[in-house]
Amino acid sequence: MPAHGTASDLVLRPISGPEEIDLFTALPYTINHELADDLAEDRRRPGWMWLALRGERVVARLAWWARTGTGEPVYLDILDVDDSDPDAGDAARALYAKASAAVLPEGTTPPEYERFVPADWREDPAARRAVETRMSVLESAGARLTVERLRLEWRPGTELPPRDPRLAFRPALDDAELLALQTRTLEGTLDFHSQDDLKRMTPAEAAQAQWEEEFARYTTPREWWQIATLADTGEAVGFVIPAHNGYNPVLAYIGVVPEHRGKGYIHGILGEGTRILAAQDVPRIRAATDLGNVPMANAFVRAGYVNFERAINMAWA
Repeated sequence: MPAHGTASDLVLRPISGPEEIDLFTALPYTINHELADDLAEDRRRPGWMWLALRGERVVARLAWWARTGTGEPVYLDILDVDDSDPDAGDAARALYAKASAAVLPEGTTPPEYERFVPADWREDPAARRAVETRMSVLESAGARLTVERLRLEWRPGTELPPRDPRLAFRPALDDAELLALQTRTLEGTLDFHSQDDLKRMTPAEAAQAQWEEEFARYTTPREWWQIATLADTGEAVGFVIPAHNGYNPVLAYIGVVPEHRGKGYIHGILGEGTRILAAQDVPRIRAATDLGNVPMANAFVRAGYVNFERAINMAWA
């Protein structure tokens, strides 16, 4: 049995710098290998990466993430406990309270939490306990589950989806054309985050915000971004944004405008985005969709994508 201690034995502190990455990664998680590069690229900062220690043993840890050059954290994406320690949950609660008070501006809503979990976490008792332990720490701090997402991957050697002869593809004429299409695709969206944005913004405002926060930051070729049109008339039916997000080649966005939904065009659009990235000799292609977005999830399966993980998102009201 591991040695346990009292609250008075607990040291709560940020890491001192990159030299403590090995200590911070003492608890396992799927993105541990990315953390050193994140620090070097200013996506993380030592003051945003906190440990709960008893002696030299890591009992709990947490870390926030931001886009390079952003002054404040955007996501809380690491919250781990030593699952062999029955007191680790309490240590994590104390750690979150102290770290959030030190890092987050007073009076602001904390950044959303996102956790990658096994695809079968609900069926695996050990995985389920681990996920629910971490969720309970943030529930005690006021967070609530908002959405569960499928994380998907296409792997080289998988047969590429067939082309849809009804569709043709071309680059956008300019950003305004793509932004106008994106605004239209928000009508009737099944994506939780887009639905949440639309509670506070008009479709045009929500599209513009997503453009500025994500799409405009991609440095991969804009020629990859394709508008799907009807082959016989040239009318736009949707678009796809293949890109690289700094970690993986991704399909960042796929959309079909409302008047052309239900006709199967999503399969041709998804296939085109997949072909564009596969032609770059990439090791994988990543994508994600909400668990509740059944049509999009089915399209990915049909295109040969596998659900390798899920993501749990929690937020504060």
